[in-house]
Amino acid sequence: MESGTVETSIEVNGSNGASGAPAAERIDVLNPANGNLVDSIQVDTPETIAATVARVRANQAEWEAIGIEGRYHWLGKLRDWILDNTEEISDTVQAETGKVRGDISAELFYVTDLINFYGTNAAKFIGDEAVRPHSPLIAAKKLTIRYRPHPIVGVISPWNFPLAMGLGDSIPALQAGAAVIVKPSEFTPLSLIQIIGAWKKEIGAPDVFDCVLGTGEAGSSLIDHVDCVQFTGSDRTGRKVMARAAETLTPVSLELGGKDPMIVLADADIDRAANAAAWGGMYNSGQVCLSVERIYVEDAVYDEFVAKLTKRVGSLRQGTDGRKPEKDVGAMTSPNQSTIVEEQVNDALANGARALTGGKKVDGPGDYFEPTVLVDVDHSMKVMRDETFGPVVGVMKVRDSEEAVRLANDSRYGLAASIFGDKERAEKLARRIEAGSVNVNDVITNMLAMGVPMGGWKQSGIGFRHGDYGIKKYCRPESIVVTRFGGKNEPAWYPYTKGRRKLVNRVATAFNARDLKRRLGLRG
Repeated sequence: MESGTVETSIEVNGSNGASGAPAAERIDVLNPANGNLVDSIQVDTPETIAATVARVRANQAEWEAIGIEGRYHWLGKLRDWILDNTEEISDTVQAETGKVRGDISAELFYVTDLINFYGTNAAKFIGDEAVRPHSPLIAAKKLTIRYRPHPIVGVISPWNFPLAMGLGDSIPALQAGAAVIVKPSEFTPLSLIQIIGAWKKEIGAPDVFDCVLGTGEAGSSLIDHVDCVQFTGSDRTGRKVMARAAETLTPVSLELGGKDPMIVLADADIDRAANAAAWGGMYNSGQVCLSVERIYVEDAVYDEFVAKLTKRVGSLRQGTDGRKPEKDVGAMTSPNQSTIVEEQVNDALANGARALTGGKKVDGPGDYFEPTVLVDVDHSMKVMRDETFGPVVGVMKVRDSEEAVRLANDSRYGLAASIFGDKERAEKLARRIEAGSVNVNDVITNMLAMGVPMGGWKQSGIGFRHGDYGIKKYCRPESIVVTRFGGKNEPAWYPYTKGRRKLVNRVATAFNARDLKRRLGLRG
């Protein structure tokens, strides 16, 4: 099949079909690899968004009631459908994003792995939790923490990974018992529509998962109606999401990108480091929140590393392919982002940087930016301070690891980082990096480590994916305190009398004595 076509029936979500919204309110979805029209989508209005939320809200209680295993049953069917239709789904993703075929497989298998991870661990993460009383004063109480889902979760997902983000953020919420409405990017809505259509029609799953379509206005409307928001995108838009959610005191989780550093120490395997930097910086055309964007290399190995990195990046095959992987680097998915990348590179070149390979946009058709290695860069340049989100890396020479750590931390972002070198030395340095995740002798791999949290510090966001937190953030803890035995009245209840007060004070003083608690093993 040609990469610019979609061999699948794409059905717009039910709210559009039922609403009769004006046909003129449509958005064209273009293939960034060639500029061709792939499809057009009908935009949701505030009224159709409210109706969609109300419809799935009506079904949420039953979805919650079927329990963890019941929900995993349906998510497992979704996993199997994805695995049975990977080529057809990949066709859609490729057509709307301009990705090369080799970039898509990881996205699909991330989703299926996530379904298995939360399906098999949800009972441990959000099952009823018995808590030991901390004091003899409440020893007669049975303490339980119960995790109840936010009824409706709104997911506002980006264009760079329409399934890994759109589905990846929905899966733990669905497994927790929430109903989910996704607002995908207007640039890349088709693959999500395709999969939600399968959830409804082919799998026949409960009507608790849907999408609404449109631009930022649709996202704002969605925030007004849901009980919890997960947003992935820029820090600038994240602030707007947070402000809108604040109007209804709706909790938010924000993943807002990064300016991820990589440190190469003198004792690193330079071949591995250069290969990792090339893939970590150019994968998905650099349109990854975890992309390697700025590299700090110790003086002793700087020339060797730069030569090997430049050779590797310069050999990458850029363009469009089909089902057979024939290219390494694809198109820029968003024309807005392509402009940002060009402005940052031009700013660096104008201020003394050199492009050892790449450095400019590619003449059409399609929207491509050459895989680029910049040297002679410094922190006065936008390309070393602002998120680039394109196939560009800047490399700086540093005197030693101390300077490398200082520069790595000199950023308003703190999402992820990588350090290459002797593993013991590198791990010690990793503990000093101001980021939510640090890879030692690897890049981006933290995204696949489901058992540990993935999220940002500083302006890289609020909240985390993966691990127990990745599902608990979609829940509300409910404490249940059961009195197992007692009389008709408690000493602390009415009426207040001198005798009762004296008894309560005596008991409280005795039970709060440090030595008594230590003897009882209640506190160290």
